[in-house]
Amino acid sequence: MDPFEVRIQFLSLLRKLNASQQSIQKIVGYALKFFSGCGEDLWDCLVEECQKGSINNRINILYLLDSLCEASLIAKSHSGALSHDGGQNSFYVDYVARDLSKVVESVVPEGRQGLPNLMSTKQILESWRSKRVIDPQKVDDVLACLDARQTSLEQAGDAPSARPATALPRAEVFKRIEEDRERHKRLRERRWVQPVSHAVTTHLPPPLAAFLPLAGEDNGGDSAGDLPLDIEFENDWETTSDWNEDDDDAAMEENQLCFPSHDGEQAMDLS
Repeated sequence: MDPFEVRIQFLSLLRKLNASQQSIQKIVGYALKFFSGCGEDLWDCLVEECQKGSINNRINILYLLDSLCEASLIAKSHSGALSHDGGQNSFYVDYVARDLSKVVESVVPEGRQGLPNLMSTKQILESWRSKRVIDPQKVDDVLACLDARQTSLEQAGDAPSARPATALPRAEVFKRIEEDRERHKRLRERRWVQPVSHAVTTHLPPPLAAFLPLAGEDNGGDSAGDLPLDIEFENDWETTSDWNEDDDDAAMEENQLCFPSHDGEQAMDLS
């Protein structure tokens, strides 16, 4: 198949894209299959469709990119392929990192028309940052721009002259509701991420976790002091409150259940 045919078929698939995993994985498989000869052209197709599609189609493309990045990193771990400059080939992840600002600008356009896609876009970006799919600093810069835009819109919304966002057609609204339900189900499935060592010695697909190296690995692989990135622990640590009196009462209650005192005996001192 020549590059022109590959591009035409890819555009046809993109225009049929919806929120279902079957639709997304079909495009992901096609994009990886023809990456070696047409990767740059296929990426250009994705960017173009993201710029001119409807607001619903654009968020579908962003979720497609999320799955495409995941598949690209798994393919990278299996193939060990090298890029033209001698570095390790990350397939479409390099394109996403390069054009991240442009893609997000298309998915969340300026003005109130971009609000329906704002929260979902931030969720995807925060996922990429926590799993180190893309350089966290790049993601932080884009998130800062989105936060500034959201603040500006909220302030403008308080003004008497603020105009409401253009309403979507009724059919588009119902379609969006169904697709959001499908996407949120997928996000719940992927929420809990298992820690994984960066020194991967197995040929099995790696579990979802950090894909980029931690600080200290940039100059020669895993060091003895580096530990696997445990995202679950980080999430729990950030959301756990400080120790307080309620925790003391709970600990004493658990101690009493575990080591009950009997007549003539004193409770075990665990202090």
